[in-house]
Amino acid sequence: MTTTDTTPKSKRRIVLASITVAFLAAGAAWAAWYALVASKRVQTDDAYVGGNLVNVSSQVAGSVIEIGADETQMVKAGQPIVRLDPSDAQVALAQAEAHLGGVVRQQRERYAGVAQAEAVVEQRRVALKAAQDDLARRAPLAEGSVVSGEDVAHARRAVEDARAALAVAERQLAGVRAAVAGVAPAQHPAVLAAKADYLSAWLAARRNAIVAPVTGYVAKRSVQVGSRIAPGAPLLSIVPLDQLWIDANFKESELRDIRVGQPVTVEADIYGGKVAYHGHVAGLAAGTGSAFSLLPAQNASGNWIKVVQRVPVRIALDPQELAAHPLRVGLSATVDVDIRHQGGGVLGAAAGTTTAQQTTVLAQPLQEAQAATDAIVARNMAN
Repeated sequence: MTTTDTTPKSKRRIVLASITVAFLAAGAAWAAWYALVASKRVQTDDAYVGGNLVNVSSQVAGSVIEIGADETQMVKAGQPIVRLDPSDAQVALAQAEAHLGGVVRQQRERYAGVAQAEAVVEQRRVALKAAQDDLARRAPLAEGSVVSGEDVAHARRAVEDARAALAVAERQLAGVRAAVAGVAPAQHPAVLAAKADYLSAWLAARRNAIVAPVTGYVAKRSVQVGSRIAPGAPLLSIVPLDQLWIDANFKESELRDIRVGQPVTVEADIYGGKVAYHGHVAGLAAGTGSAFSLLPAQNASGNWIKVVQRVPVRIALDPQELAAHPLRVGLSATVDVDIRHQGGGVLGAAAGTTTAQQTTVLAQPLQEAQAATDAIVARNMAN
Protein backbone atom coordinates (compact mmCIF):
# COMPACT_ATOMS: atom_id res chain seq x y z
CA MET A 1 0.00 0.00 0.00
CA THR A 2 2.85 2.32 0.82
CA THR A 3 4.66 1.50 -2.39
CA THR A 4 1.53 2.13 -4.42
CA ASP A 5 0.96 5.56 -2.84
CA THR A 6 4.57 6.56 -3.27
CA THR A 7 4.77 5.92 -6.98
CA PRO A 8 2.11 8.44 -8.10
CA LYS A 9 3.54 11.08 -5.78
CA SER A 10 6.96 10.58 -7.26
CA LYS A 11 5.54 10.93 -10.74
CA ARG A 12 3.70 14.13 -9.78
CA ARG A 13 6.91 15.56 -8.34
CA ILE A 14 8.77 14.74 -11.51
CA VAL A 15 6.04 16.37 -13.67
CA LEU A 16 5.90 19.48 -11.49
CA ALA A 17 9.66 19.72 -11.48
CA SER A 18 9.74 19.36 -15.26
CA ILE A 19 7.09 22.08 -15.65
CA THR A 20 9.01 24.32 -13.27
CA VAL A 21 12.24 23.76 -15.14
CA ALA A 22 10.47 24.40 -18.45
CA PHE A 23 9.01 27.68 -17.13
CA LEU A 24 12.40 28.69 -15.77
CA ALA A 25 14.06 27.81 -19.06
CA ALA A 26 11.42 29.75 -21.00
CA GLY A 27 11.84 32.72 -18.66
CA ALA A 28 15.60 32.58 -19.03
CA ALA A 29 15.28 32.34 -22.82
CA TRP A 30 12.88 35.26 -22.89
CA ALA A 31 15.15 37.28 -20.62
CA ALA A 32 18.12 36.49 -22.85
CA TRP A 33 16.13 37.37 -25.97
CA TYR A 34 14.95 40.62 -24.42
CA ALA A 35 18.44 41.56 -23.24
CA LEU A 36 20.13 40.69 -26.52
CA VAL A 37 17.45 41.53 -29.09
CA ALA A 38 14.21 43.15 -27.90
CA SER A 39 15.86 45.77 -25.71
CA LYS A 40 17.95 46.86 -28.69
CA ARG A 41 14.99 47.48 -30.98
CA VAL A 42 11.90 49.65 -31.00
CA GLN A 43 8.88 48.67 -33.07
CA THR A 44 5.58 50.24 -34.05
CA ASP A 45 2.78 49.36 -36.43
CA ASP A 46 1.46 52.93 -36.37
CA ALA A 47 3.39 53.80 -39.53
CA TYR A 48 2.26 54.95 -42.95
CA VAL A 49 3.83 55.63 -46.33
CA GLY A 50 4.30 59.34 -47.04
CA GLY A 51 5.17 61.15 -50.24
CA ASN A 52 5.09 64.45 -52.07
CA LEU A 53 1.72 65.45 -53.49
CA VAL A 54 2.59 67.94 -56.23
CA ASN A 55 -0.43 70.09 -57.04
CA VAL A 56 -0.65 71.29 -60.64
CA SER A 57 -2.37 74.59 -61.34
CA SER A 58 -2.56 77.07 -64.19
CA GLN A 59 -0.60 80.31 -64.26
CA VAL A 60 -3.12 81.96 -66.58
CA ALA A 61 -6.88 81.99 -67.00
CA GLY A 62 -8.51 80.10 -69.83
CA SER A 63 -10.89 77.39 -71.01
CA VAL A 64 -9.70 73.77 -71.04
CA ILE A 65 -9.73 72.22 -74.51
CA GLU A 66 -7.56 69.14 -73.94
CA ILE A 67 -6.48 66.85 -71.09
CA GLY A 68 -3.46 64.70 -71.89
CA ALA A 69 -3.33 62.39 -68.85
CA ASP A 70 -5.78 60.76 -66.49
CA GLU A 71 -5.54 59.27 -63.01
CA THR A 72 -3.20 56.28 -62.50
CA GLN A 73 -1.20 57.25 -65.61
CA MET A 74 2.47 58.21 -65.43
CA VAL A 75 3.65 61.53 -66.85
CA LYS A 76 7.16 62.77 -67.49
CA ALA A 77 8.47 66.11 -66.28
CA GLY A 78 7.74 68.72 -68.96
CA GLN A 79 4.99 66.69 -70.63
CA PRO A 80 1.88 68.78 -71.53
CA ILE A 81 -1.07 67.48 -69.52
CA VAL A 82 -3.67 70.25 -69.91
CA ARG A 83 -4.15 72.70 -72.79
CA LEU A 84 -6.14 75.93 -72.71
CA ASP A 85 -7.85 77.77 -75.54
CA PRO A 86 -5.08 80.01 -77.02
CA SER A 87 -7.39 82.53 -78.73
CA ASP A 88 -7.50 85.12 -75.93
CA ALA A 89 -3.75 84.89 -75.37
CA GLN A 90 -3.01 85.36 -79.07
CA VAL A 91 -5.24 88.43 -79.24
CA ALA A 92 -3.56 89.88 -76.14
CA LEU A 93 -0.15 89.21 -77.67
CA ALA A 94 -1.13 91.02 -80.87
CA GLN A 95 -2.40 93.98 -78.85
CA ALA A 96 0.84 94.10 -76.86
CA GLU A 97 2.86 94.06 -80.08
CA ALA A 98 0.81 96.93 -81.54
CA HIS A 99 1.13 98.89 -78.30
CA LEU A 100 4.90 98.44 -78.27
CA GLY A 101 5.19 99.63 -81.86
CA GLY A 102 3.01 102.67 -81.12
CA VAL A 103 5.07 103.63 -78.07
CA VAL A 104 8.29 103.39 -80.09
CA ARG A 105 6.87 105.70 -82.75
CA GLN A 106 5.67 108.14 -80.10
CA GLN A 107 9.18 108.27 -78.68
CA ARG A 108 10.62 108.85 -82.14
CA GLU A 109 8.27 111.80 -82.45
CA ARG A 110 9.35 113.13 -79.06
CA TYR A 111 13.02 112.84 -79.95
CA ALA A 112 12.35 114.60 -83.24
CA GLY A 113 10.56 117.33 -81.27
CA VAL A 114 13.87 118.25 -79.64
CA ALA A 115 15.29 119.37 -82.98
CA GLN A 116 12.07 121.22 -83.73
CA ALA A 117 12.20 123.01 -80.39
CA GLU A 118 15.84 123.94 -80.99
CA ALA A 119 14.87 125.41 -84.37
CA VAL A 120 12.12 127.47 -82.70
CA VAL A 121 14.60 128.81 -80.15
CA GLU A 122 16.99 129.79 -82.91
CA GLN A 123 14.13 131.47 -84.75
CA ARG A 124 13.20 133.45 -81.63
CA ARG A 125 16.80 134.54 -81.18
CA VAL A 126 16.94 135.85 -84.75
CA ALA A 127 13.68 137.72 -84.21
CA LEU A 128 15.05 139.25 -80.99
CA LYS A 129 18.24 140.31 -82.76
CA ALA A 130 16.22 141.91 -85.56
CA ALA A 131 14.04 143.79 -83.06
CA GLN A 132 17.08 144.97 -81.13
CA ASP A 133 18.74 146.18 -84.36
CA ASP A 134 15.56 148.01 -85.38
CA LEU A 135 15.41 149.73 -81.99
CA ALA A 136 19.07 150.65 -82.24
CA ARG A 137 18.43 152.35 -85.61
CA ARG A 138 15.33 154.22 -84.49
CA ALA A 139 16.53 155.52 -81.13
CA PRO A 140 19.13 158.07 -82.53
CA LEU A 141 16.66 159.26 -85.16
CA ALA A 142 14.10 160.09 -82.46
CA GLU A 143 16.46 162.71 -80.99
CA GLY A 144 16.45 164.62 -84.30
CA SER A 145 12.70 164.24 -84.66
CA VAL A 146 13.23 162.19 -87.79
CA VAL A 147 11.27 159.33 -86.23
CA SER A 148 8.40 159.86 -83.91
CA GLY A 149 8.51 158.74 -80.28
CA GLU A 150 5.63 156.38 -80.93
CA ASP A 151 7.68 154.43 -83.48
CA VAL A 152 10.51 154.11 -80.97
CA ALA A 153 8.03 152.89 -78.34
CA HIS A 154 6.73 150.28 -80.77
CA ALA A 155 10.29 149.15 -81.43
CA ARG A 156 10.95 148.74 -77.69
CA ARG A 157 7.77 146.70 -77.25
CA ALA A 158 8.83 144.55 -80.20
CA VAL A 159 12.15 143.85 -78.43
CA GLU A 160 10.34 142.95 -75.22
CA ASP A 161 7.92 140.65 -77.06
CA ALA A 162 10.77 138.95 -78.90
CA ARG A 163 12.67 138.45 -75.62
CA ALA A 164 9.59 136.95 -73.94
CA ALA A 165 8.96 134.66 -76.91
CA LEU A 166 12.59 133.50 -76.72
CA ALA A 167 12.21 132.72 -73.01
CA VAL A 168 9.09 130.67 -73.67
CA ALA A 169 10.80 128.76 -76.49
CA GLU A 170 13.83 128.04 -74.26
CA ARG A 171 11.62 126.67 -71.49
CA GLN A 172 9.78 124.47 -73.97
CA LEU A 173 13.10 123.19 -75.27
CA ALA A 174 14.23 122.42 -71.72
CA GLY A 175 11.03 120.45 -71.07
CA VAL A 176 11.39 118.45 -74.27
CA ARG A 177 15.03 117.69 -73.52
CA ALA A 178 14.22 116.62 -69.95
CA ALA A 179 11.77 114.01 -71.27
CA VAL A 180 14.41 112.32 -73.45
CA ALA A 181 17.76 113.33 -71.97
CA GLY A 182 20.33 110.68 -71.09
CA VAL A 183 18.64 107.70 -72.71
CA ALA A 184 18.39 106.24 -76.20
CA PRO A 185 14.94 105.92 -77.78
CA ALA A 186 14.98 102.10 -77.49
CA GLN A 187 15.84 102.35 -73.77
CA HIS A 188 13.28 104.98 -72.84
CA PRO A 189 11.19 104.00 -69.77
CA ALA A 190 7.97 104.11 -71.79
CA VAL A 191 9.46 101.72 -74.35
CA LEU A 192 10.77 99.42 -71.60
CA ALA A 193 7.32 99.33 -69.99
CA ALA A 194 5.72 98.42 -73.32
CA LYS A 195 8.37 95.72 -73.82
CA ALA A 196 7.53 94.30 -70.38
CA ASP A 197 3.84 94.19 -71.33
CA TYR A 198 4.75 92.31 -74.51
CA LEU A 199 6.86 89.83 -72.54
CA SER A 200 3.95 89.25 -70.15
CA ALA A 201 1.59 88.58 -73.06
CA TRP A 202 4.20 86.31 -74.68
CA LEU A 203 4.54 84.27 -71.50
CA ALA A 204 0.76 84.03 -71.11
CA ALA A 205 0.50 82.67 -74.66
CA ARG A 206 3.08 79.95 -73.95
CA ARG A 207 1.55 79.04 -70.61
CA ASN A 208 -1.64 77.85 -72.26
CA ALA A 209 0.10 74.48 -72.28
CA ILE A 210 0.26 73.30 -68.65
CA VAL A 211 3.12 70.83 -68.20
CA ALA A 212 3.97 68.32 -65.49
CA PRO A 213 6.52 69.84 -63.09
CA VAL A 214 7.84 66.42 -62.02
CA THR A 215 7.77 62.81 -63.15
CA GLY A 216 5.10 60.79 -61.39
CA TYR A 217 1.59 59.40 -61.45
CA VAL A 218 -1.55 61.48 -61.87
CA ALA A 219 -3.94 61.53 -58.91
CA LYS A 220 -6.96 63.57 -57.81
CA ARG A 221 -7.81 64.99 -61.24
CA SER A 222 -10.58 67.57 -60.87
CA VAL A 223 -10.27 69.48 -64.14
CA GLN A 224 -12.70 68.75 -66.96
CA VAL A 225 -12.74 69.66 -70.65
CA GLY A 226 -14.61 72.93 -71.17
CA SER A 227 -13.99 74.21 -67.64
CA ARG A 228 -13.08 77.86 -67.24
CA ILE A 229 -10.18 77.92 -64.81
CA ALA A 230 -8.55 80.76 -62.93
CA PRO A 231 -4.85 81.15 -62.13
CA GLY A 232 -3.87 79.09 -59.10
CA ALA A 233 -6.90 76.79 -59.19
CA PRO A 234 -5.84 73.15 -58.48
CA LEU A 235 -6.32 70.95 -61.54
CA LEU A 236 -4.75 67.65 -60.53
CA SER A 237 -1.96 66.19 -58.42
CA ILE A 238 1.15 64.24 -59.34
CA VAL A 239 2.74 61.76 -56.93
CA PRO A 240 6.41 60.87 -57.57
CA LEU A 241 6.43 57.27 -56.34
CA ASP A 242 10.24 57.20 -56.37
CA GLN A 243 10.34 59.80 -53.57
CA LEU A 244 8.43 58.04 -50.79
CA TRP A 245 9.24 57.69 -47.12
CA ILE A 246 7.70 56.24 -43.95
CA ASP A 247 6.16 58.31 -41.16
CA ALA A 248 6.35 56.12 -38.05
CA ASN A 249 4.44 57.39 -35.01
CA PHE A 250 6.31 56.27 -31.90
CA LYS A 251 5.08 56.73 -28.35
CA GLU A 252 6.85 59.43 -26.39
CA SER A 253 8.19 56.76 -24.04
CA GLU A 254 9.86 55.01 -26.99
CA LEU A 255 11.80 58.02 -28.28
CA ARG A 256 14.54 58.02 -25.64
CA ASP A 257 16.98 55.89 -27.62
CA ILE A 258 15.97 56.78 -31.19
CA ARG A 259 18.70 58.68 -33.03
CA VAL A 260 19.08 60.08 -36.54
CA GLY A 261 20.84 57.61 -38.84
CA GLN A 262 19.84 54.39 -37.05
CA PRO A 263 19.10 51.47 -39.40
CA VAL A 264 15.46 50.56 -39.87
CA THR A 265 13.63 47.54 -41.25
CA VAL A 266 10.18 48.16 -42.72
CA GLU A 267 7.46 45.72 -43.70
CA ALA A 268 4.53 47.09 -45.69
CA ASP A 269 1.14 45.50 -45.27
CA ILE A 270 0.71 45.36 -49.04
CA TYR A 271 3.52 42.77 -49.32
CA GLY A 272 3.54 41.44 -45.77
CA GLY A 273 6.62 39.62 -44.52
CA LYS A 274 7.65 38.61 -48.05
CA VAL A 275 9.33 41.96 -48.69
CA ALA A 276 11.52 43.85 -46.22
CA TYR A 277 12.63 47.42 -46.88
CA HIS A 278 15.80 48.79 -45.37
CA GLY A 279 16.27 52.42 -44.51
CA HIS A 280 17.40 54.76 -41.77
CA VAL A 281 15.98 57.37 -39.43
CA ALA A 282 16.00 60.66 -41.35
CA GLY A 283 14.68 62.85 -38.55
CA LEU A 284 12.18 63.35 -35.76
CA ALA A 285 9.28 65.77 -35.96
CA ALA A 286 9.43 68.99 -33.97
CA GLY A 287 6.20 68.18 -32.12
CA THR A 288 3.57 65.57 -31.52
CA GLY A 289 0.82 64.88 -33.98
CA SER A 290 -1.81 66.47 -31.73
CA ALA A 291 0.22 69.69 -31.44
CA PHE A 292 -0.10 70.29 -35.20
CA SER A 293 -3.70 69.19 -35.54
CA LEU A 294 -6.43 71.57 -36.61
CA LEU A 295 -7.80 71.68 -33.05
CA PRO A 296 -4.91 71.14 -30.59
CA ALA A 297 -5.83 69.50 -27.31
CA GLN A 298 -6.52 71.80 -24.35
CA ASN A 299 -5.81 70.02 -21.08
CA ALA A 300 -6.55 72.93 -18.72
CA SER A 301 -9.75 71.37 -17.44
CA GLY A 302 -10.84 69.50 -14.38
CA ASN A 303 -11.64 66.28 -16.23
CA TRP A 304 -8.10 65.71 -17.47
CA ILE A 305 -7.00 62.24 -18.57
CA LYS A 306 -3.41 61.64 -19.55
CA VAL A 307 -3.05 60.29 -23.09
CA VAL A 308 0.26 58.95 -24.35
CA GLN A 309 1.38 61.16 -27.21
CA ARG A 310 3.05 60.03 -30.41
CA VAL A 311 5.79 61.80 -32.37
CA PRO A 312 6.24 61.20 -36.13
CA VAL A 313 9.65 59.81 -37.07
CA ARG A 314 10.59 60.00 -40.73
CA ILE A 315 12.21 56.90 -42.22
CA ALA A 316 14.13 57.19 -45.49
CA LEU A 317 13.89 54.12 -47.74
CA ASP A 318 16.37 52.51 -50.11
CA PRO A 319 15.53 53.80 -53.65
CA GLN A 320 16.47 50.51 -55.30
CA GLU A 321 14.21 48.48 -53.03
CA LEU A 322 11.45 51.02 -53.56
CA ALA A 323 11.82 50.70 -57.33
CA ALA A 324 11.71 46.89 -57.12
CA HIS A 325 8.59 46.88 -54.93
CA PRO A 326 6.63 50.14 -55.42
CA LEU A 327 4.54 51.55 -52.61
CA ARG A 328 1.60 53.94 -52.54
CA VAL A 329 1.04 56.98 -50.36
CA GLY A 330 -0.96 56.16 -47.24
CA LEU A 331 -0.24 52.42 -47.02
CA SER A 332 0.27 50.92 -43.58
CA ALA A 333 3.62 49.55 -42.48
CA THR A 334 5.47 48.08 -39.52
CA VAL A 335 8.74 49.71 -38.51
CA ASP A 336 11.59 48.12 -36.56
CA VAL A 337 14.39 50.49 -35.47
CA ASP A 338 17.77 49.16 -34.36
CA ILE A 339 18.66 51.46 -31.44
CA ARG A 340 22.09 49.95 -30.75
CA HIS A 341 23.71 52.70 -32.82
CA GLN A 342 23.73 55.82 -30.64
CA GLY A 343 26.14 57.94 -32.71
CA GLY A 344 23.50 60.10 -34.34
CA GLY A 345 21.76 63.15 -32.93
CA VAL A 346 18.31 63.54 -31.52
CA LEU A 347 17.62 66.55 -33.73
CA GLY A 348 18.03 66.66 -37.48
CA ALA A 349 20.96 68.34 -39.16
CA ALA A 350 20.75 71.88 -40.50
CA ALA A 351 19.51 72.30 -44.04
CA GLY A 352 22.33 72.26 -46.58
CA THR A 353 23.03 74.59 -49.45
CA THR A 354 21.52 72.20 -51.98
CA THR A 355 17.81 72.44 -52.73
CA ALA A 356 15.56 69.67 -51.47
CA GLN A 357 13.31 69.80 -54.52
CA GLN A 358 13.31 71.77 -57.74
CA THR A 359 11.99 71.75 -61.28
CA THR A 360 13.25 73.46 -64.40
CA VAL A 361 10.46 72.53 -66.81
CA LEU A 362 8.46 75.66 -65.99
CA ALA A 363 11.28 77.98 -67.10
CA GLN A 364 10.59 79.87 -70.31
CA PRO A 365 13.10 80.89 -73.02
CA LEU A 366 12.97 84.60 -72.27
CA GLN A 367 15.88 85.19 -74.66
CA GLU A 368 13.52 84.29 -77.51
CA ALA A 369 10.93 86.78 -76.23
CA GLN A 370 13.60 89.47 -75.79
CA ALA A 371 14.70 88.94 -79.40
CA ALA A 372 11.09 89.33 -80.53
CA THR A 373 10.71 92.64 -78.66
CA ASP A 374 14.00 93.93 -80.08
CA ALA A 375 12.79 93.08 -83.58
CA ILE A 376 9.55 95.01 -83.04
CA VAL A 377 11.49 98.03 -81.73
CA ALA A 378 13.91 97.90 -84.68
CA ARG A 379 11.06 97.79 -87.21
CA ASN A 380 9.39 100.83 -85.74
CA MET A 381 12.65 102.75 -85.32
CA ALA A 382 13.57 102.38 -88.99
CA ASN A 383 13.12 105.48 -91.17
